[in-house]
Amino acid sequence: MPGAQAHEHSHETGHTHTHDGHTHSHPHDHDHSHNHAHSHPHDHDHDHNLTHPHADGHMHTQTHTPELIPLEQNLLAKNNLLAERNRGWLAGRKVRALNMMSSPGAGKTTLLVRTLTELGDRLQAGVIEGDQETSLDAERIRKASRPVVQINTGAGCHLDADMLRRGLDALDPPMGSTVFIENVGNLVCPALFDLGEAAKVVVVSVTEGDDKPQKYPHMFMAADLVIINKSDLLPYVEFDVDECVRRIRRLNAHAQFLVLSATTGDGITAWYDWLDGRPSRTETLAGSLSGPPEESLTDAH
Repeated sequence: MPGAQAHEHSHETGHTHTHDGHTHSHPHDHDHSHNHAHSHPHDHDHDHNLTHPHADGHMHTQTHTPELIPLEQNLLAKNNLLAERNRGWLAGRKVRALNMMSSPGAGKTTLLVRTLTELGDRLQAGVIEGDQETSLDAERIRKASRPVVQINTGAGCHLDADMLRRGLDALDPPMGSTVFIENVGNLVCPALFDLGEAAKVVVVSVTEGDDKPQKYPHMFMAADLVIINKSDLLPYVEFDVDECVRRIRRLNAHAQFLVLSATTGDGITAWYDWLDGRPSRTETLAGSLSGPPEESLTDAH
């Protein structure tokens, strides 16, 4: 039939998570085949830009613009609702969830492995591990003899509140424990999605450059704690700790800061103090910004 059009499309979505070596899939498959034949005979041509002549000789063109649906706002609103449910569930069990975010390779997993190994029975904790593919980081956590749930997001660049809900169901954290959520390595998307966590911890390494707060402002605006990692490499890279902290402070007046090396352990005690809720050099570092301009933040470490 003249003017006939055939449409065929398919959708496949879903994610998987692994708990103690067992993989659970949550596929959502939708296959739709549609064949539509449409015949539209017209004896005239038209478009949707309408031109109207007026007596004054002026021509006025009216353009019909399609209505834009705020999909991003709707998506975030739904996520935020689920995040609030997660927050209530965690509060009911007195479980503290920490959303660990960074770019790839900043050292989140190394920091978590060292933390879980050194603190031992001092900290009852489990880990929800987010990656697009593989369970390599989860295996590193498992070697520290801690419970871990792997969530693979596929093409997704972040964890969302629904994924965390499923992860918590699989992890089943005990009352009064801590859950470390190692988000997908990305300084953009994870900052936009509330998971229901108690705090957002952003890890930035000195190998990335001190201009990251300017390039990715939303991540640092959302941070409760910023950890500047790989301090052992400071003598070998161009990274100004003082300037990096000042840039973050311009975006976020409430963030706390730590400078440490997850590899060597230098400065790691301040991180453990922060986890325990005890006053530490975190406050000294953040407060030193109000001091004389010549005062170096790195001197506190």
